[in-house]
Amino acid sequence: MATPRLTPEQMAQVSGLVEQYIATQRERYASRAVPSSLQLSPVLDGTRLIVLQGKRVANPDFYPMLRSLGFNNLPDQSAMAAITFRDVVVSHEAFSNGLLIHELVHVEQYRQLGIPRFSELYVRGFLDGGRLRGNSLGSQRIRARRSV
Repeated sequence: MATPRLTPEQMAQVSGLVEQYIATQRERYASRAVPSSLQLSPVLDGTRLIVLQGKRVANPDFYPMLRSLGFNNLPDQSAMAAITFRDVVVSHEAFSNGLLIHELVHVEQYRQLGIPRFSELYVRGFLDGGRLRGNSLGSQRIRARRSV
């Protein structure tokens, strides 16, 4: 089934909801996260990490609204290995080097783009069939890897 098309107004609304979700989740986990002991780059100073024990990150409250519009392939937050909320990385498992590096790329994306632009590009990438390589967030990921 094809991904439904959204009007520009709906795109802006969904991007705003994603932005709000990211900010809320960051606040939820920031106080329990610990500073990263890695000194990879001064840019990444302030990054905080948390490994959840017996809990999972909840899906956004707006998922039912998106499902009513025909979105049946929404990413399940609880099934992801880790999720980055700006400078707070929340993991469902112990950090491997690969997982941590992947999430630190997102920290750098947030630093360069800010939450509003990151959210917009994330939504656009998702609506483009989940392909990040061909859109601006994918290009940002490549540039961010070079910075980390």
